[in-house]
Amino acid sequence: MESAVLEMVVPLATPIVPTTKDHAAPLMGGVEILILTVVSAANLVHVQKSTRANPERTVNAAQNSAVLLAIQREILVAVVQPPAGVESWLCQKAQGCQSGCTTGGTGTTPPPASSLQSEPVLGAPTDAPPTGAITNDGTCGASNGNTVCGDSPKGACCSMYGFCGIATAHCGDGCQGGPCLGAAVIPPPGPSPVPAATVPGSLKVVGQAGVPAMHAGLMQNGRVVFLDKIENYTQIKLGNGQFAYSAEYDPATNEVVGLGYKTNAFCSGGAFLADGRLVSIGGNAPLEFIDPTVSDGFNAIRYLSRSSDDESKNGQAWSEPGNKIASNRWYASVQTMPDSTLFVASGSLNGLNPSEKENNNPTYEILDAQGVTRGRNIPMEILSNNQPYYMYPFIHLLNNGNLFVFVSKSAQIFNVGFNDVVKSLPDLPGYHRTYPNTGGSVLLPLRSSNGYAPDVLICGGGVYQDITSPTDASCGRMQPLAVNPSWEMDSMPEGRSMVEGTLLPDGTVIWLNGCSLGAQGFGIAENPALDVLIYDPAKPLGQRFTKGPTSDIARLYHSVAVLLLDGTLMIAGSNPVEQPVLYPVANQTPSEDYVTEFRVEIYTPPYLSRAGAVRPTNITLSSNKLKADGTKFNIEFNAPARVEKVKVSLYHGGFVTHSLHMNHRMIVLDHSGFKANTAAQSLTVTMPPNHNVAHAGPYVIYVLADGTPGIGQFVSVT
Repeated sequence: MESAVLEMVVPLATPIVPTTKDHAAPLMGGVEILILTVVSAANLVHVQKSTRANPERTVNAAQNSAVLLAIQREILVAVVQPPAGVESWLCQKAQGCQSGCTTGGTGTTPPPASSLQSEPVLGAPTDAPPTGAITNDGTCGASNGNTVCGDSPKGACCSMYGFCGIATAHCGDGCQGGPCLGAAVIPPPGPSPVPAATVPGSLKVVGQAGVPAMHAGLMQNGRVVFLDKIENYTQIKLGNGQFAYSAEYDPATNEVVGLGYKTNAFCSGGAFLADGRLVSIGGNAPLEFIDPTVSDGFNAIRYLSRSSDDESKNGQAWSEPGNKIASNRWYASVQTMPDSTLFVASGSLNGLNPSEKENNNPTYEILDAQGVTRGRNIPMEILSNNQPYYMYPFIHLLNNGNLFVFVSKSAQIFNVGFNDVVKSLPDLPGYHRTYPNTGGSVLLPLRSSNGYAPDVLICGGGVYQDITSPTDASCGRMQPLAVNPSWEMDSMPEGRSMVEGTLLPDGTVIWLNGCSLGAQGFGIAENPALDVLIYDPAKPLGQRFTKGPTSDIARLYHSVAVLLLDGTLMIAGSNPVEQPVLYPVANQTPSEDYVTEFRVEIYTPPYLSRAGAVRPTNITLSSNKLKADGTKFNIEFNAPARVEKVKVSLYHGGFVTHSLHMNHRMIVLDHSGFKANTAAQSLTVTMPPNHNVAHAGPYVIYVLADGTPGIGQFVSVT
């Protein structure tokens, strides 16, 4: 085998029996590792790493401790002591082999592809139109025997990735055959320059996350929990000697502790239960060669409990009593319903190619208020129709108890109780908006002055799942319950995928993270989008975006943003590689140009940065247990002496992952009793009228004096 070779000496974590063994193991992305081991009494291994697909390139692994660790923990375990049959099944094309493959083989049945924690990459679309027979299963195109849709009940257009349908996701850009429309007749707006904010706010690195921050949530103790997949390196080890894949970060001290879990939470969904527990749902397969203590997470449910007044819960591990969801779900979205049940939608059955429908789970199920499944998988047409873009759909609870559901470019109002599409909404112009070209979606603040009418904003997206994919600068805003709902189009200053929006207590939205070229997946994004964008929904169209500060940290795939009790925004994550990389490694496919990011940043918004900003202090609530039934409670606080206006926000941050903020919502509360230019304030505050507006669970009350928030107070809404 001709190859470029780099020799290294790697210390082993544990001794292995001295032996000599040649073995070539094909890994992800067409890269092959040739391992020649000679184990000495000093317990060192000489490793040769080569890239057959790119023989002129070398990996400077000697400078990359994560690569060394990967070889030490993963490759040597898998290669020096390979599982039975590994040589034969790894070389089969059916198992994803890309070079040196065989078509036969009698090896043992392999685990799912996700057991290597890879993600299927759909790649750039084909240009060849299908010319074969009419489909009999709703699939079509080059990847499905060149079949055509014909009069398929799904629709006559063959989408970019081989599914029949009639939406713009099928008939628009990338359409392989049928009555294709091509580009939109009225294209979405392109990038628009935006002015710098008068007060942009500031960014500051404050600490280390301990683990890659794939998922996050603000807990009732004021700390942020990070949740990740199985890794061969994190910054924390647990008491059992294994790396931690979850951590609890204290913003007050910037200290972090590791949390244990029992099942792989890779790309799970989540929500807060009515009783305040955080629940993580679904995940991916085990990686026993890295950590034998963590088992299959595809159908797992994990629970985490924290308290604002019981410090004994701090640092406790995830609880996993053995409850399972009704079917495997990887990349599921979760929405809390008015009756406190959980609506769990979509997900992959096995982590394999989503352009092959047998791998997909376009259904939903219901978990009860305690986070236990009712055991029934119910097909959902909008998910089925938009494969392979059906995972991690955007979902928002509306003020009538129905759901706004958005997948790819399509939207609908869905009644869960009757399993019924109440109304199909217009497609959003532009590119795909959900995984693997996710933009971001925000339910704008709800208020009584307009009957708590929902207003949804979606920004960003991309064309296809490849590092060459253009990204979308446009945003669409819709009031889905209007008489004739339509998308009002706006745009950011650049296209962005993996951009996420987070509400601030003053009602503005912060957009950050992501890339301007590429898509979600390992090593298929570049051109990081580094600017913070501030969106003010109250301003006229064309004047809503301003530019905040610019970070010097790339936040690509697997990044998060979480609002803290002090009104600042914590930004963490970016792990766009299959296993952690601590230093950039050039010329790799998939790309390793961007590292696993452990630094934690704090964005201090304009309301805390402007001259004269003074927080309200000594905030006291008459109760921290509040009912969403229109009842009243009291807030006392000290305001700046010349205060002119006060605002009270009821805020739920939700479960944050992959640019989605599941269940994220904010309600502006009515109040009386405010006295201008008075320091001592006593307000009578009215709660929302029902659980359609504010579902049960933990919320934060923010009191703002002249736009500046005091320290948030956790409450439980029942």
